[in-house]
Amino acid sequence: MLRKNRRAFFRDLGISAAALPLVSGLPSLGFSETQKPVRKQRMIIMFSPNGIVPKDYWPDEEGADFKLKRIMAPLADYQDRMLVLNGISDKVRGDGDSHMRGMSCLLTGVELLPGNIQGGSHTPAGWASGMSIDQELKHFLQANEATRTRFGTLEFGVNVPERADPWTRMVYAGSNKPIAPIDDPYLMFEKLYGQVQDRESLHSILDSVRQDLKKIRSQVSTEDRHLLEEHEAFVRQMEEELKVAAEQKLSFEAPIQEPGIKEADENMPLHSKMQIDLLVNSLANDMARIATLQYTRSVGQARMSWIGVKDDHHGLSHKPDNDEEAQEKLVKINTWFCEQLHYLVKKLDETKEPNGTGTMLDNTTVIWTNELGKGNSHTLDNVPFVVVGNGLDYKMGRSLKYSGVPHNRFLMSMAHSFGHNLETFGNSNFCGDGPLNDLT
Repeated sequence: MLRKNRRAFFRDLGISAAALPLVSGLPSLGFSETQKPVRKQRMIIMFSPNGIVPKDYWPDEEGADFKLKRIMAPLADYQDRMLVLNGISDKVRGDGDSHMRGMSCLLTGVELLPGNIQGGSHTPAGWASGMSIDQELKHFLQANEATRTRFGTLEFGVNVPERADPWTRMVYAGSNKPIAPIDDPYLMFEKLYGQVQDRESLHSILDSVRQDLKKIRSQVSTEDRHLLEEHEAFVRQMEEELKVAAEQKLSFEAPIQEPGIKEADENMPLHSKMQIDLLVNSLANDMARIATLQYTRSVGQARMSWIGVKDDHHGLSHKPDNDEEAQEKLVKINTWFCEQLHYLVKKLDETKEPNGTGTMLDNTTVIWTNELGKGNSHTLDNVPFVVVGNGLDYKMGRSLKYSGVPHNRFLMSMAHSFGHNLETFGNSNFCGDGPLNDLT
């Protein structure tokens, strides 16, 4: 039986607010050891830009007996926990170019507002005219005390430019309300844990909570003491990485990326690792149940010299299919993004749930997507959706092929998996057949 609620339990112990992120995920604090574990269902949406190379991406086979092409080869050890959705299309039209609509309509499923931001070859446009699915789920989960978390959602970025326009934003709190991802690990670290005051001389975040942790140790189970030690070790590891980066004068602030200006992306691999580490740890501590991870932006121009690609990504994506050299470089770029997905999935799979319900991957689904189906045609058909993990209770280990199914129906399916049975989402004209009925 529940002895008292967690807030009262922390208050009685005299625990400071600074210590709460480290202890909020511990099941035995203030609770009976015999209480039935509660599942923490989670979803992460990962974005990479500029379309994919279809022939090296989509499996040829349907059903369970499918083979991974080169781009998705890094996920081979998780193939039985994958769901590849081919043939889902963004049907939203109206103002803006395909990159703008592909990005800002990706999670909203609704048209852009009229505006004065000029697209590449189409009419100008403004921000999306509706809320994104991650924020919709945030409101649904935060309305229930059992699923309420500190932040509700967390928005991570990797090398996202400071400029704000429909090419750079996929998360929306509502019509005309874009939400910027945090792409600086220092700022995200401070948001999650506080205490980071000076980048040049970082002080240990644990100094201010050590006494609180000593109080807690005597009140928790042996299993939870082990988890506390893991949380402490994680924060110290992150702190050391931040110190080393500062000493090496590495810049983690996203550069201002105006069109045509070369980008300095040498820190992108380290940036990605740090953000993924923070993301997994924040969800493990139950700071949020929903998160997004955005790599660069629509029309992203990253130059990935660490994989031998010096050309900018967007420029390469415009090359014709018969340009074999460009196609090979695009395969390398998309494979690198898949490797980041693998690192995220593996880290989730290696992190045990504190309440004894398996690993985080058992309760978390990662959805990897893009704003375009193919870069050189700017098509919004066959937008990539690759699903990994068991958080949405889909039947995994399959390759499914559709034909022009509106992506609004998949957004609805995400909501329904959380028990949020929306009748429509985004533009209702694309929701008539309801959520996809063959995922479970």
